[in-house]
Amino acid sequence: MPQKNANASAVASAASERELVFQRLFDAPRELVFEAWTNPKHLPHWWGPNGFTTTIQEMNLRPGGDWRLTMRGPDGREYRSHIVFMEVSKPSRLVYRHESEPGTEPVVSFEVVVDFAQRGLQTEVTMRMTFDSAEKRNEVVEKYHADEGGRQTLAHLADYLPRITEGVLITEGEAVKGLVLERTFQAPRELVFRAWTDPAHLQRWWGPKDFTNPVCEFDARPGGSILIHMRAPNGDVYPMKGEVKELEAPSRLVFTSIALGEGGRELFENLNEVDFTEQSGTTKVTLRTTVLRATDVAPQFLAGMQQGWGQSLDRLADLCQSEANRS
Repeated sequence: MPQKNANASAVASAASERELVFQRLFDAPRELVFEAWTNPKHLPHWWGPNGFTTTIQEMNLRPGGDWRLTMRGPDGREYRSHIVFMEVSKPSRLVYRHESEPGTEPVVSFEVVVDFAQRGLQTEVTMRMTFDSAEKRNEVVEKYHADEGGRQTLAHLADYLPRITEGVLITEGEAVKGLVLERTFQAPRELVFRAWTDPAHLQRWWGPKDFTNPVCEFDARPGGSILIHMRAPNGDVYPMKGEVKELEAPSRLVFTSIALGEGGRELFENLNEVDFTEQSGTTKVTLRTTVLRATDVAPQFLAGMQQGWGQSLDRLADLCQSEANRS
């Protein structure tokens, strides 16, 4: 028995000399952290050390699936990687093998195990990188500062996670250029899609908290017109018109929205692209809003777009839950 324990200690010691281990606690549920780590839409927003940008060429999230990415450093140098998933256990664990692409430095191979542990309302992530030798591990630390790069990457993830639920506001200087927002609803896709396209449903959730819609017209067909009058709790009315550009039930909706001021003056126009993805009885909605044109008074309205859409989708979630319970 003592011999067995001695061997186990020796193995652990040898492994530690070949490893880099990173651990961090995130203020987000495990499912959200796992989604940010495995969705190619999210990864470019946080993956990589300070000053790096990341492009995902492909990502097949399954055992044996390929993940290819390119990181570009501040000096313009590219680091191309080929990763093969060995284990995908949503939302608790990822195991994958990393290989440098031919012609890129450093030439290094290592295995990564990422564990996602729920800690109350938080998630503890432990990432363990095991290299083929202690020499290779030391090389990437001493020459490429992989230890600091890993810490910086997880810090970027911590900064990014709140933006998934609150919406990613796209800005240029101080000007708002658009918004990207994802939300999952506990309802079938057909129901959620109908809530966006049936005026009787749309009227019940459109707009920020405590707003009503005394006028709500939505002609659900390509080329169909839209007219909504949002009434604030203080009685002020904010009219909006628009046009349906695409409608593919129940997967996609594209429409314009034009905010109107006094005398029907057009204040700004947005293009709204809404994709509906079914996920085992729930529905993920991805909203992309792009500001097409804006007047000089538009910024005061666009500044509240992130909060307004967030509250609208909160109301939509309540409506979908209510309708799902009735069916």
